[in-house]
Amino acid sequence: MSQQFHLNTPLLESVNMSKRAGTTVYLKMESSQPSGSFKIRGIGHLCQQLARQSKGVVCSSGGNAGMAAAYAARKLGVPATIVVPASTPQLVVQRLKDEGAAVRIAGKVWDEANVEALRLAETEGLMVIPPFDHPLLWRGHASMIAEIAASLGPGAKPGAVLLSVGGGGLMCGVVQGLRDVGWMDVPIIAMETVGADCFNAAVRAGKLVTLDDVTSEAKCLGAKTVCKQAFDYSQCRELTIISEVVTDQQALQAVLTFLDEERVLVEMACGAALAAVYGGLICRFQAEGRLPTPLGPLVVVVCGGSGVNMEQLTTLKQKLLP
Repeated sequence: MSQQFHLNTPLLESVNMSKRAGTTVYLKMESSQPSGSFKIRGIGHLCQQLARQSKGVVCSSGGNAGMAAAYAARKLGVPATIVVPASTPQLVVQRLKDEGAAVRIAGKVWDEANVEALRLAETEGLMVIPPFDHPLLWRGHASMIAEIAASLGPGAKPGAVLLSVGGGGLMCGVVQGLRDVGWMDVPIIAMETVGADCFNAAVRAGKLVTLDDVTSEAKCLGAKTVCKQAFDYSQCRELTIISEVVTDQQALQAVLTFLDEERVLVEMACGAALAAVYGGLICRFQAEGRLPTPLGPLVVVVCGGSGVNMEQLTTLKQKLLP
């Protein structure tokens, strides 16, 4: 049997968040993954399928995809080069090096780092690991929904799934997972921060949109264009996808409240999803008729993130919550 890199993560009931949302809230704790985020599901699956025979892998990532690629490559005994944008925290760069990866810094945002990664793949014969736009990634991420179905038990299903969107890979995997278990009628609430909202911009425009720049502090949501498959799902009539944005301040406040109440530290990218509960958006969506009343259990994908520590949290608080 082939080696699996991801863990079957806990599905935990949150009493505090349930009180706020007006329905039972379950947390899918992807922050518990060995690389620190859900990314190891898709990237681990892709590496198992493709990377064993390669002379090395290259991945462009603002952090979490790179961490997952470095972890999977180390487990496979394959060299990894991770190309990160200049906005990447030093903490993340060091952790990538600790996983045994070579780190190169290129460009201001992910899209520019990706150009360098593609160049390296061409000139050095490396296999590209895309951070979010590949069917094998989505297939790997879909395993999350199968686990949630097993945890909830026969006959039970979520009232909605709440997640953050960066490039759209997690959402694509969740849609595939919902299809696998026959839950296509379960709404998806897709959250972003202002300034890293390429999916919301595309949904509003009715076509793919490329942001001029990523101005949000939630750097791991920092793709300027969402993947086409995620946009196509937003236009699909058999799916209900609610796209919403929150401010950096709301995302950070959600991170702080989550740390306080659930004793887990996550990145601001994850805070975007948590803010939907802490900021009362679930009840608002119900009032607007976008979610049913009463609502079945809300499953929150706690996507995690390895690029945060107390020092960075303090810096963000000083910057955003003076």
